Amino acid sequence: MLHATPTAAEKRAAFRAALDSGELQRFPGAFNPLSAKLIERQGFEGVYISGAVLSADLGLPDIGLTTITEVAGRAQQIARVTSLPSLVDADTGFGEPMNAARTVQLLEDAGVAGMHLEDQVNPKRCGHLDGKDVVDRETAVRRIKAAVQARRDPNFIIAARTDAKAVHGMAEAVDRAKEFADAGADLLFPEAMADAADFARLRAAVDIPILANMTEFGKSELLDAKTLESAGVNLVIYPVTLLRLAMHATETGLRTLAEQGTQAPLLDRMQHRRELYELLDYADYTAFDENVFTFRL
Repeated sequence: MLHATPTAAEKRAAFRAALDSGELQRFPGAFNPLSAKLIERQGFEGVYISGAVLSADLGLPDIGLTTITEVAGRAQQIARVTSLPSLVDADTGFGEPMNAARTVQLLEDAGVAGMHLEDQVNPKRCGHLDGKDVVDRETAVRRIKAAVQARRDPNFIIAARTDAKAVHGMAEAVDRAKEFADAGADLLFPEAMADAADFARLRAAVDIPILANMTEFGKSELLDAKTLESAGVNLVIYPVTLLRLAMHATETGLRTLAEQGTQAPLLDRMQHRRELYELLDYADYTAFDENVFTFRL
C-alpha cells in the first residue's frame, strides 16, 4: 500500500546478489507504475525503465530529447510501487562526465537499483537504428569512472552500455567491454548483438555480468531465456514489449469504438474493474482508512 515495503537499499542489495546468483534475471519494461505492479505480480525478477518508452510516452522520438528531471521523476514513480529492483536507462548521462556523476545521485535518490550509461554521442538515438555514432573510448571510460565514483550506495548498479559493434565492429565492442569492466562497471550491456554467439563472445571477454536487450523489430535475434542463460547472460530486458502490446490493443479498441459506436464488443479484452482494484490494493486502503479515521460526531 502507498509505497513498496523494501527500502531502496534493500532492493539494491537484492539486485546485486541476484546478478551474482547465476540465474537469469528477467526485467520487462514498465510503461507506468501500474504496469510495474503487474510485472511483479506475474513473478518476474525486476522492472526495467526504458528511455525509449519514456520518450514515446511523452510523444517524442528516442533521440536524447528527454531530461534527467523527467527520467528521475518517472523512475521514482515506478520504483516506489514495486518490491522488485528497477534498472533505468540513463542514456549518455545527460551531458559530460560530471553530468553523468550527478545523474547517478539523482537516480539513487529516486530509489532505483541501478542505471545504464552508454557510449553514444549526443544527441543519441535508439540503439537498433542505423546512423548512430559513439564517442572515443577515452571519453566513454571517463563517463563510467565518473558514475562509479559518484555513487554513494556501493550496491547501486552501474551498467556500461556499448553501441560500438554497429559502428566499429565486434572487436571494438569487446575492447570497450574490457575497459568498462576495468573502470568499475558492475554490468555490461552490449547493444544490438546479432545472436547467441555474440553474447558468448562477450561472456568470454569479461568477468562481470552481462545484459541482453531483447527488443522487438530490431537487430537482435529474439532469443528465449534458456538460450540466453546458456550463452552466459545474467539479465535480460524486454524494454518496449508492454508498451507495444498496450498501444496495439488501444488502437484496436479505438477503431472498434469509432466504427460500432460502443465498447461492448471489447469487454472480454479488458481488465475487469475488480482485477484493477485488486492490483491497486483497494481493500487495504479501505481497511487502513477505517482504522485511522474513527472519529464520529
